[in-house]
Amino acid sequence: MALKNTIAAVPLKTFASASLTGTYQPINAGGLTKACFTIRLMSTSSTDVTISYDGTTDNDYLVAGTTLQLPNQSNGQPNNFVASFPSSFTVWVKGTAGTGSLYLSGYYQPQV
Repeated sequence: MALKNTIAAVPLKTFASASLTGTYQPINAGGLTKACFTIRLMSTSSTDVTISYDGTTDNDYLVAGTTLQLPNQSNGQPNNFVASFPSSFTVWVKGTAGTGSLYLSGYYQPQV
């Protein structure tokens, strides 16, 4: 299928940091609805969180009140190919309960 020359966003996911535990929980249960070339994790939480992309491995760390953006489109190999997070990709978080929220947004290129 052909791709449009536009960008669209998946619905924003929100996770209350009061629900954080010492074990991984999905911030977007069911995963991404589309294959995204960029995802962004934003924190308005009072606590730092550890991030996993498989539910068991510690992959990233998000400091309270900061943003982590993962742009993949420019990282595809070989040159001129595109690398995307697959649809159904789940992001997991763990930490100590706090106040505020964690947010996950994603961007993709829709098909015609």
